[in-house]
Amino acid sequence: VQLQAFGGGSVQTGDSLSLSCAASGRAFSRYSVGWFRQTPGKEREFVATIARGGGFPFYGDSVKGRFSISRDGAKNTVTLQMNSLKPEDTAVYYCALSQSTGWGTALTRTSNYNYWGQGTLVTVSS
Repeated sequence: VQLQAFGGGSVQTGDSLSLSCAASGRAFSRYSVGWFRQTPGKEREFVATIARGGGFPFYGDSVKGRFSISRDGAKNTVTLQMNSLKPEDTAVYYCALSQSTGWGTALTRTSNYNYWGQGTLVTVSS
């Protein structure tokens, strides 16, 4: 399975941005998908996850109420809609696939994920 995250860019505080994660292979629907972000010198931070069937979206505390995750099984894509962006949202964003049958809090660690895509940079200026 190969993943690619795209859609990053430079925006202003309060703006919105949509990230997409595209996957190759027919088995995409068998995986839960997660988004993480990372800034230099820090560990990768959990952002959001969505279960295999498209249910049970779950968010990190720092983005709850502002970000929304969804998936399109027909297109093998997962979208992270980011609203009300803040400078502290600046990071490289990564999407990942998990073979786990769990959901929610069971998918908030990087060790829960089996495949990772290359990141896409999001910069939010004040």
